[in-house]
Amino acid sequence: MGLLIKWIVNAVAVVITAYLLPGVRLSGFFAALVTALVLGLVNVFIRPLLLLLTLPLNILTLGLLTFVINALLILLTSALVPGFEVRGFWWALLFSLVLSIINYALNVVVF
Repeated sequence: MGLLIKWIVNAVAVVITAYLLPGVRLSGFFAALVTALVLGLVNVFIRPLLLLLTLPLNILTLGLLTFVINALLILLTSALVPGFEVRGFWWALLFSLVLSIINYALNVVVF
């Protein structure tokens, strides 16, 4: 049951973030649910591999490469999910940052 609630909270965070940013388009709540699911799967399976492969460069950039990786994963999610569109790299980077803040705030309120 907890996993379902976290999924819905993440979908609500995606909706709020898409509403705040004009460079991100979301077609509806179902698209937000699918986006939250795909983004979660991408973060579980692909993100650790990318972070491991880019570890020396990430250390060299003092962790700033992590922001780039997050933006690229947002763009990948945008390419995979119909109804979720991010207009470019900078919007994906901003979406990633705002989504993290909103997701944290919602998790503090709900849990």
